[in-house]
Amino acid sequence: MDSYSVRCIFRWEPRQRQKAKHTYEERITLWQAESLDQAIELAEQEAEIYASDDMEFLGYSQAYALFEPLPGNGVEIFSLLRDSNLEPEEYIDAFFDTELEHQREYGSNKKKGA
Repeated sequence: MDSYSVRCIFRWEPRQRQKAKHTYEERITLWQAESLDQAIELAEQEAEIYASDDMEFLGYSQAYALFEPLPGNGVEIFSLLRDSNLEPEEYIDAFFDTELEHQREYGSNKKKGA
């Protein structure tokens, strides 16, 4: 089975000492799957579980087919929190969907795969 990394974007509920209106999380996980589309599906299922009462999964995913297979599913390999005054769609457009990326559309939403 091939290996993929999938990046999902979340928005946290406001917290004390937050520097801006929103806190967003960019989270990358590893997946073994038959295809890029299946890796995104698996990651999004896990993202819905990961998103607890104090955050929401924004439904935006990007995937990358790894050159070498790696063991494991759902292993978090990267996470970044960023404060921003941008609303979710503006935030995604500013940082992840500038229309300058080399990627293809996935499904009917703004989900992407590379």
